[in-house]
Amino acid sequence: MTPATQLAVSLATGLADDKKSAAVTDWAARLGWLVGLALFVALVYWLMREGWKWRGTLQSDLPELPEVPDDLGPEKMTMSGRYHGSTTAGQWLDRIVAHGLGSRSRAELTLTDAGLAVERPGATDFFIPVAALRGARLDKGIAGKVLTEGGLLVVTWAHGGKLIDSGFRSDRAAEHTTWVETLNQMTNHTEGAR
Repeated sequence: MTPATQLAVSLATGLADDKKSAAVTDWAARLGWLVGLALFVALVYWLMREGWKWRGTLQSDLPELPEVPDDLGPEKMTMSGRYHGSTTAGQWLDRIVAHGLGSRSRAELTLTDAGLAVERPGATDFFIPVAALRGARLDKGIAGKVLTEGGLLVVTWAHGGKLIDSGFRSDRAAEHTTWVETLNQMTNHTEGAR
């Protein structure tokens, strides 16, 4: 063997002896990170839940919602869609969570001469008497839900000395304009009768 070959063999052998394979996975560190992440997510979820309950406590002065009467009278209009929540009127980010008003759900709206019945499967139904209606408009957002311009039907009503905006979206958004016109005609008529 030539000196150059001997040198090459000794270098290759030395390098092979010095190389060791790295540990593929450090399971203890990985499990530690996963447990830490799970605890952090649980803490954030718990804090959000406590904040929701605290908001409900702060709004406990709001009286119970009127129940849907057994006899509503003849229907003027009906709408199927989604209820997106209620806020303090004019403050689209001040969500009201008391009495289930903060829970999003499917909704069936029925408008009669007596008022607006909001039936929500899986959530609390409520009724807005015609005397409590203050108007309606098309808007683009309400606490936690932003849509295209005019994509949300917002009904303003009075309850417990507070004005409330409730947001609805029909399965057929073309209905919104008719609802706004009809609700505003009803509120103008009832305000004139007062």
